[in-house]
Amino acid sequence: MVKSSNLGYPRIGEDRQWKKALEAFWAGKIEESEFHQQLQEIRLNHLRKQQEQGIDLIPVGDFSYYDQVLDTAVMFGIVPKRFSYDGGTVPLSVYYGIARGTKEATASEMTKWFNTNYHYIVPEFDNTTPVLTENKPLIAYREAKEKLGIAGKPVILGPLTFLKLSKGYTAAQFDTWLNILIPLYVEVLEQLAAEGVQWVQIDEPSLVTKVSNEDIQRLNKIYSAFTAAVPNLNILLQTYFEAVDHYEDIVRLPVQGIGLDFVHGLQGNLQAIQTLGFPTDKVLGAGVIDGRGIWKADVREKLALLDVLAAIVPADRLLVQSSCSLLHVPVTVKRETKLQPELLGALAFADEKLEEIQLLAKALTDGKESVSSELEQCDAAIHAIKHSAARNRSDIQQTVAAVSSDSPARKQPFAQRNIAQAAKWNLPIFPTTTIGSFPQSAEVRKARQLWRKGEWKEEQYANFIREQIDLWIKLQEEIGIDVLVHGEFERTDMVEFFGEKLGGFAFTQHGWVQSYGSRCVKPPVIYGDVAFVAPMTVEETKYAQSKTNRPVKGMLTGPITIMNWSFVRDDISREQIAYQLAYALRLEVEALEQAGIGMIQVDEPAVREGLPLKAEDQAAYLAWAVKAFRLTTSTVQDTTQIHTHMCYCEFHDMIDSIEAMDADVISIETSRSHGELIHSFEQNTYELGIGLGVYDIHSPRVPQVEEMTTMIDRALRVLDPKLFWINPDCGLKTRGYEETVASLRNMVEATRIARDKYTA
Repeated sequence: MVKSSNLGYPRIGEDRQWKKALEAFWAGKIEESEFHQQLQEIRLNHLRKQQEQGIDLIPVGDFSYYDQVLDTAVMFGIVPKRFSYDGGTVPLSVYYGIARGTKEATASEMTKWFNTNYHYIVPEFDNTTPVLTENKPLIAYREAKEKLGIAGKPVILGPLTFLKLSKGYTAAQFDTWLNILIPLYVEVLEQLAAEGVQWVQIDEPSLVTKVSNEDIQRLNKIYSAFTAAVPNLNILLQTYFEAVDHYEDIVRLPVQGIGLDFVHGLQGNLQAIQTLGFPTDKVLGAGVIDGRGIWKADVREKLALLDVLAAIVPADRLLVQSSCSLLHVPVTVKRETKLQPELLGALAFADEKLEEIQLLAKALTDGKESVSSELEQCDAAIHAIKHSAARNRSDIQQTVAAVSSDSPARKQPFAQRNIAQAAKWNLPIFPTTTIGSFPQSAEVRKARQLWRKGEWKEEQYANFIREQIDLWIKLQEEIGIDVLVHGEFERTDMVEFFGEKLGGFAFTQHGWVQSYGSRCVKPPVIYGDVAFVAPMTVEETKYAQSKTNRPVKGMLTGPITIMNWSFVRDDISREQIAYQLAYALRLEVEALEQAGIGMIQVDEPAVREGLPLKAEDQAAYLAWAVKAFRLTTSTVQDTTQIHTHMCYCEFHDMIDSIEAMDADVISIETSRSHGELIHSFEQNTYELGIGLGVYDIHSPRVPQVEEMTTMIDRALRVLDPKLFWINPDCGLKTRGYEETVASLRNMVEATRIARDKYTA
């Protein structure tokens, strides 16, 4: 009998109950006891769903109060010393302080989880002695068994991956810290084994990235120690997001099961298992259902793949499972009522993917004839979306193929453009600006809701937006900002806004996923060919410019970010999708310029997120990502200044590509990892305009002037003062009015100090 398994379930709830509970607790609207109770109800409901679906190995411990990497850190008492923590179980005040910051201490760095759009809190090793504070997987296991009778599969982030995702140590100290962590993991596993746990899922996604020979030795040491300590506990070593490196070494590790991704790592993993075989004493976790995409699986295709695997691995040693945790997809399709039939029929969210897993397990166990009706339904759904009019627009396909065949470039190099722009704008040294959005108050959100419901007419809503623009244009002038923005009050989300105005997009009603912390996004669905319909941002930007003599930036989201933050079609390449988006956005850039907007920001915060995990694939991706950006921005006049913005990422390995984008000014979100990025510029020259974020907008605290001047001074050690801009880390949409104004006043004061210092 073939068994089914799941690697993780979305924590947010069908109605984002999780997000609402967190934010109510942070706001002091509910007590801690009620908060725990609400989250338990959400957690048990998720387990109950998987139980009712019939999943054999149900994950427990995958639920989190914020982030699974942070959970691992606090489980081992790895708390930065700047937070008040005296040992024992880490209280929620410290837990959320690490994630969000406090009045006294800055938050820990946040960065992307491999190549997804989820972001995790980076653990900091600052000579704190790790110790097991509480066995979180054991607590989760006990709860599932006592409340629902589920003997779950505890999920633990493996020690090698955990340490690789952390900071605060040198390369020479890696093994020292690993040797400290291994006994703590053993302690966790021993307690699980004593409780009667049968299977433990230990996630080691770092094994799909570059793995050294030293790492293989470390893995043998880690899992030999685990097996020696708990010989009767079954360990499923789980990988995902790509094919594993060192396949032969990994499948020989002393564990009872290996989980492989046969979706995003299909080619490499399948070739390895067909060529090298699979150990006869291990279980294979076959990740055949896409845990990151939203499209219905081609069941016939998946069954053919499983037949190939079943010829190598006996049925009683085969687990049918998702390719990764379902954290990255929405909860269920069942509540979507407004999508076109051919699109709705082609979708599968978390609950539907559980059904697919069970369907495949049933077909392998009972034969394909047992699921014949389901196969026919799947065939019909896939045929309908493939032949839809939205996916077969020859006009768009031909135009984009023609424009993308060239190598787009600005008319003059940056040095000449910079002279022309300086003469036109006459900005002071260290120009100040913001990244684009300003606080969206309850009043703004309510107005948008009334307009969407039809209770406000178009004119009434437009007047309201203009009032907000008026307010913030005056505020920016009063504060002393040099380059202004209109505030983006008409926009719900930086990707959704554009998707709603472009052809080829669809929008779900409840398709939310977690981005970081309580921040949930509802990614658009790119299901057809992307088409420009009409100008999208000109009206508001032109109005804002009419209210001031200072330059106002036009604000667009770039093609790669729109693609990476959307659920994209899987029938053409991502490169083709990027070029379609780039051409549509080029028409918007040209419309802004024609309307008299001479500074245009095309944000690309997610370029790094899409970087392939395999080094051999990265150059090609960066080449077409850069090309897409230049395709969007290259047709403007020399005096039109192109800005871009990038968010929390490791940039040191793509400085050349950032420079190749040829934006006149780039702002980079760096306040949580300022020193690391500055170090990159110490090793690499950068000769275009640049602004390194001088304060963290994700924290509610108001930064002090001295903090920002320190950041400015550090940056100017390696960057040209004549090309340096000063700005916050990111957009200010999620911040409150008072803290935003106070923070910007401090930023302008820090700029004044810097101007006095560097022009004296």
